Amino acid sequence: MDARTVIIEPVVSEKSYALMSANKYTFRVHDDAHKVQIAQAVEEIFNVEVAKVRTSSVKSKPKRRGGFQGRTRDWKKAIVELKPGNRIELFEGAATE
Repeated sequence: MDARTVIIEPVVSEKSYALMSANKYTFRVHDDAHKVQIAQAVEEIFNVEVAKVRTSSVKSKPKRRGGFQGRTRDWKKAIVELKPGNRIELFEGAATE
C-alpha cells in the first residue's frame, strides 16, 4: 500500500490539538492499514521518526435528516507519537489572531 493511501487526512479537533503539545498527532487512516504501515507512511511523508502508533476503530453514529434515517461511516483513527526532537508542522498558518 502506498504511503499516500495509508494516511487519508489529519483529524482536526480540540482533543487532537491538545495531543499535539505532547508530540502526538492524530490521523484518519485506511481501514486495512496496520501499525507498521502507518508508522512507515508518517515517516515517509513528513520526514520524522515515529516512536509509537495507537489505532482505534471509530464506530458509526445514527444520523437523521428529515424523514430519512441512516448512519455515518465507520473509520479508523491512528494516534502517532513521535520521538523527542521531531515535529510535524501540520497547521502552521492556522493560528488565530
